[in-house]
Amino acid sequence: MTRALHSGTIFGILLAICCLTPISALAASDGGDLLARVQSQVSHYLEQFSEVKCTEKVNQQKLTPNGKVELHRDSIYDYLVILTNAGGEVSLDESRLAVGEAAKADKKNRPLLVSNGFATLFLIFHPYYAESFRFVLGDVEALNGHPFQKVSFQHLRGTRSPAALSLRGREYTLELSGTAWIDPQTATIAKIETSVGTTMEDIGLKGLHSDVTYAPVTFHDAQATYWFPAQAVVEVETQRQHWRNTHVFSDYKRFAVSTEEQVATK
Repeated sequence: MTRALHSGTIFGILLAICCLTPISALAASDGGDLLARVQSQVSHYLEQFSEVKCTEKVNQQKLTPNGKVELHRDSIYDYLVILTNAGGEVSLDESRLAVGEAAKADKKNRPLLVSNGFATLFLIFHPYYAESFRFVLGDVEALNGHPFQKVSFQHLRGTRSPAALSLRGREYTLELSGTAWIDPQTATIAKIETSVGTTMEDIGLKGLHSDVTYAPVTFHDAQATYWFPAQAVVEVETQRQHWRNTHVFSDYKRFAVSTEEQVATK
C-alpha cells in the first residue's frame, strides 16, 4: 500500500505543537476514544471508496523562482481505487484511464511532476499504518460553520509509511507530519494537511506539502452520506525546481464488479 511521486526531471518522483496531549493518554470523556473511532471509520471507509469511480481533473504546473507558471498541463482521467485482500495482505492500487487529450502522448515531453496517491492519505489513520504515527489532540476549529477536532500526527522513523518518494529506481519512505480535521461526532475526516521537512535534502527534496479536502457525497440509491476526496493540492520543491499539482475529484458513481471462475473439463 505504497503511494509515490514521480516526475520526468531530476526526480524520477513520483506546526509547532504546543500544549497538546497525546491521544493515548486522554480519558474517554475527554475524547480519548476518537482515534479508535477514526481507525474503525477509515477501515469501513476504505471499502466504500473502493466501490466508486469518479472523474479526476489534474492541473500540473512547473513554477519559476518568483512563483510564475513556466509550464503547465491539464488532464482528465477516469479514476478508481482497486482494493484486494489476498491471504490477509491488503493491497491498494490507483487506476487512471486518460480521457480525451490526456490520452495522447505529450509531444514536447515536458518535465512535469506526476503525483499519485494523495487522495488516499486517510490511510495514515488505518490500523495498518496508525501504529507508525504519534497522534496528538489539538483544538476544535470550524470549517464551513461546522466544528472539527484537529488531530496532529508525526511519522515515527523506521516504521511503515503510506507514502514514498521514487527516485532513480529506489523508494524512500516519506516522514509525513501534519494535521487532520475530524468530525468528533461521526469520526469522518474533512481535511488532511501533510508536509515533509528537511530530512530528505541530501537527495534533493527541499520540501513537500499537500492539502487534501473531502466533501460529502450522496448517491441516489442510498440515504447515507460519504465523505470522499474533493481536491488535493501537492507542492514539491527541490534546490532548483518547484512544482504544484492540483487534483479535483468529482462525479462519483458506484460501480459493481463480478467475477466468475470456471473449471475446464475434458
